[in-house]
Amino acid sequence: MFVSALAYCAYSYAFPWGRTLPFTPTAIAADAALFTVFALHHSLFARDAVKRLTARVVPDALVRSLYVWLASLLLVAVCAVWRPVGGDIYRHAGALAVMHAVLQLAGVTIIVQTVRLIDPLELAGIRLHPDTEALQIVGPYRWVRHPIYAGWLLLTFGAAHMTGDRLSFATISTLYLLIAMPFEERSLRKSFGKQYDEYCRLVRYRLVPYVY
Repeated sequence: MFVSALAYCAYSYAFPWGRTLPFTPTAIAADAALFTVFALHHSLFARDAVKRLTARVVPDALVRSLYVWLASLLLVAVCAVWRPVGGDIYRHAGALAVMHAVLQLAGVTIIVQTVRLIDPLELAGIRLHPDTEALQIVGPYRWVRHPIYAGWLLLTFGAAHMTGDRLSFATISTLYLLIAMPFEERSLRKSFGKQYDEYCRLVRYRLVPYVY
């Protein structure tokens, strides 16, 4: 389910959202509302109270799996129900297109390397979260505190052919990440205490080195 949802999202970004269609600005609000449902699921499930409530209904070993199943289904729903925005922002070719491909490949590489550090099977809800967890300060975590999100920026904003749909999806998803990051860091600080504070002093930037 996890892999299928990501694959369907990639397909949607690469093909349906890459078509040149008439510009329909009113679709942006509907798509933003649709993505908000997906985002709210992530935010609510991250709260300790919701986790405790979920654990009363399903076994502890399946809490993460349930979260992944619901998130995957919601991501598929976002892509399936997405209203076409249309419009062409730019279409680069030649050397510029190669540069865009390099940016997107860099984004994929950063995401893959980061996921390898945090265990892809745990991320997908297959392997249980360990009782004791080490704070990751190696690999891409030496550059920014949220390298998966940094890779996401390069991947979604790096298209050589930027349509209204691709730009809307990249912008809406990035706005959610910007809102979610402080809350995620609050949870990490609660889990790791002074160790995380020291990490924040060593790695100052959350998303983009020397910018933010």
